Amino acid sequence: RTSLPSPMFSRNDFSIWSILRKCIGMELSKITMPVIFNEPLSFLQRLTEYMEHTYLIHKASSLSSTTERMQCVAAFAVSAVASQWERTGKPFNPLLGETYELIRDDLGFRLLSEQVSHHPPISAFYAEGLNNDFVFHGSIYPKLKFWGKSVEAEPKGTMTLELLEHNEAYTWTNPTCCVHNIIVGKLWIEQYGNVEITNHKTGEKCVLSFKPCGLFGKELHKVEGYIQDKSKKKLCALYGKWTECLYSVDPATFEAYKKNDKKNAEEKKSGKQVSNTEEPDEMPLPDSESVYVIPGSVLLWKITPRPPNSAQMYNFTSFAMALNELDKEMESVIPKTDCRLRPDIRAMENGEI
Repeated sequence: RTSLPSPMFSRNDFSIWSILRKCIGMELSKITMPVIFNEPLSFLQRLTEYMEHTYLIHKASSLSSTTERMQCVAAFAVSAVASQWERTGKPFNPLLGETYELIRDDLGFRLLSEQVSHHPPISAFYAEGLNNDFVFHGSIYPKLKFWGKSVEAEPKGTMTLELLEHNEAYTWTNPTCCVHNIIVGKLWIEQYGNVEITNHKTGEKCVLSFKPCGLFGKELHKVEGYIQDKSKKKLCALYGKWTECLYSVDPATFEAYKKNDKKNAEEKKSGKQVSNTEEPDEMPLPDSESVYVIPGSVLLWKITPRPPNSAQMYNFTSFAMALNELDKEMESVIPKTDCRLRPDIRAMENGEI
């Protein structure tokens, strides 16, 4: 389907502050939040969004060079968090034993996820390629912390991707996600932290840094890093934005560009002195809409534009829009524990708050 049964309702009449002021610094899994702040998907369905760009895994499988495979795996790891952009609703907490399964013949995968622990909440998932080219699995324990102006979600847990034809296993953990302006102003999201992807067969690593936004938004959404062999020699540089695209380029070219960029920035800076460490209140506007493409770069991944009705539909991607769809045929096949049968999520989706 291309839209939800009912558009989302306004959150403006609800004060989140009245609930949250009691719990600064606390872990949020213990606090009941009003359903108005949710989006009509279970966390198990939200996890499934890692699979939106499965074509990158199929592509990695088809490549003969280990560095090129790592580039595709890195692009997949970055693309897996892209759907979080502007998704400020919280998914429903899965019940213990809740399950979700999805088969997408068009994308070439099938997936099963289950809530395997309640306190702490742990969600496990297992996906495989329909042509037996890969297995992707992991478990996530989202730790949420409230910091006064923002909520930080640290997705503890390791992702493992196995490329079966190459007998390779890659592992990584996801970056921290932060939702700003919880109390007043427009909510906005950033992801930050280092993501280290290891190819356990060759010892190659890809170290990606998701940049925190910085005061003037210069670094907003930026991702950059290197693929290095086991002796730490840099094989290639990666850069882009997790909301848009990822490129690869020769490390020397990248470093020359960075140096030059830094010099220009410092010249600009000496003109105006500013020192302030406060987090910005308003979402900084990205420096320029897109990424400056360094000559000689290769595009690894580009985001699919969201559907035109996305803003009224919880900022869902087309992929997310279809996750809770239920048809009669399916109802007779899926187990009673499937997310699609939850009456609360169904009611929210239908606008019955």
